[in-house]
Amino acid sequence: MLKPTLAVPESVVTDKTIDSQSLLGMVNTARKQCGEPEVRNNKFIEKVEDELDGEHYTKRVVQKSNKTSMTIIDMTIKQALRVAARESKAVRRSLVDKLEAMNTKSFDPMAALNDAEFLRGTLLTYSEKVIALEHQVEEMKPDVDALERIAKSDGSMCITNAAKHLQVQPKFLFKLLSESQWIYRRAGSKGWVAYQGKIQTGFLEHKVTTVSRSDGSEKVVEQVLVTAKGLTKLSKLIGVSVVAA
Repeated sequence: MLKPTLAVPESVVTDKTIDSQSLLGMVNTARKQCGEPEVRNNKFIEKVEDELDGEHYTKRVVQKSNKTSMTIIDMTIKQALRVAARESKAVRRSLVDKLEAMNTKSFDPMAALNDAEFLRGTLLTYSEKVIALEHQVEEMKPDVDALERIAKSDGSMCITNAAKHLQVQPKFLFKLLSESQWIYRRAGSKGWVAYQGKIQTGFLEHKVTTVSRSDGSEKVVEQVLVTAKGLTKLSKLIGVSVVAA
């Protein structure tokens, strides 16, 4: 299946908001300075969710280099202050001063570059973002390659064979083509006919063949064919991967 585009929000540290990774970096730096053990991300997220229960905040998941996922929460500085209030007195004092400063003055990018906690949290978040996007691109590569091969290929195929390439049931594809006004049936006829517009765009072809019956009479057989261009278009509409022959 073609995967939906993965949207990983930017690391958020402004004069009004902060992300949990940046806050965690500040917490662990303060903990280390106060001789306290660092807290792991999963435990920290549990603490944040408990403190902000019932409030509005943004939650996202990124994939780490070891293929495991990591949750990140974007919150306001006011919310971060309440999370910081759960720390020990010494740690809390360090965090509150820095968070209040972020909330009351304009964010200074140059000053942030000299802030170890900010850099640690921001760099970690951006690293996870890059890893997640690289992983997504790697997963989509086989689908993209298949689409390119099909788009460049020659020849057309019947709808049943097109369904096999699209990895869907023929019944589903016939219904989709009919509802999307790619094909239709003439009154009193069981055969499908391609809409002229789809023929003109190069998505479909309409094949008419004359066959001889056993009694010597002739029969006209009509068949709708899906072109390589049409198959590529359908794969994008359905949102599935395709199997290139």
